[in-house]
Amino acid sequence: MIPESENEHTMSELIIEYPVFANDGKELLPAQTVLSDENLKKMISGNQSPIRTSRLLDFGSMKSDILVFLDQDNYLAVFDNKATRLRLMARMMKAELPLPVLESIYFFKEYDFYTYRHLLMVFALSTLLAEYLVKDRVSIMDGVIGAPSHDIGKIAVPLDILNKPTPLTSDELKILRHHTLSGYVLLCHYFRDPANITARVARDHHERRDGSGYPRRIKIDDMMIELVIVTDIYDALISSRPYRPSSYEKRTALEEITKMAEKGLVSWNVVKALINQNRNKRVHIDECLVSLEKRGVPPPNNLYGRTPDKNTGKTKK
Repeated sequence: MIPESENEHTMSELIIEYPVFANDGKELLPAQTVLSDENLKKMISGNQSPIRTSRLLDFGSMKSDILVFLDQDNYLAVFDNKATRLRLMARMMKAELPLPVLESIYFFKEYDFYTYRHLLMVFALSTLLAEYLVKDRVSIMDGVIGAPSHDIGKIAVPLDILNKPTPLTSDELKILRHHTLSGYVLLCHYFRDPANITARVARDHHERRDGSGYPRRIKIDDMMIELVIVTDIYDALISSRPYRPSSYEKRTALEEITKMAEKGLVSWNVVKALINQNRNKRVHIDECLVSLEKRGVPPPNNLYGRTPDKNTGKTKK
């Protein structure tokens, strides 16, 4: 775990670059606000209305949509038997979220279907892998409840940026990356708790074990957050996106994540659990061997992580 003193230090330096608004249009924090404990507590104290919640899978068509997503080709090997699915759905049925959070997730179904599907599949995959990596069953649900809302901050990102098929400009990339802090503020507001695991997952799911991620550039060593980090990357790779003509094949996607584990960016244990779950013959996680041979080929014309050069117009990493 990250020492509390380190968290406090890095939090005191975080500043939101853009204002954050609740679903009802109320400004929660203006631009250039320091994300200090004092400012967050002040924001939360101004929200005295009761927290109305609902079970995730009882909201709209989310249950039936998840069942459809589980049957897609890239996930048939992972969720391959009836017992696994029944156990998974029973666990996910226990997940409750504040209504504004559920409304935000459902917003994406109409306006950014990729993000909608992505939120639900990261939730399903994180829940499944948690069974193999987290011994405390209470902690499983405390942690994976953060998965379906890890990208909720994207509701503050203009749709033309989320769905842009060409490279993002540096300014657009800055707005997109701000979804981690916007999501953190929104979930602190809706859950009334800055320490809530759901809010922390939204804030930290782009951090890395070596401190090279964003927004805080801290070294992540928290299993519940690392589950979401790895499943977030994996689902993004195997999914169709506006910025590339085709998705990664499963093998190539797993090799890409393996490379990240080799470099110390993400958790080896989570990567092993993911690879193990993609195999026909599964073993105990401690016995899972990962091949370091790389034979996959990334899809052509992938523009992820590239921005146009201001002088030449050509893309660069």
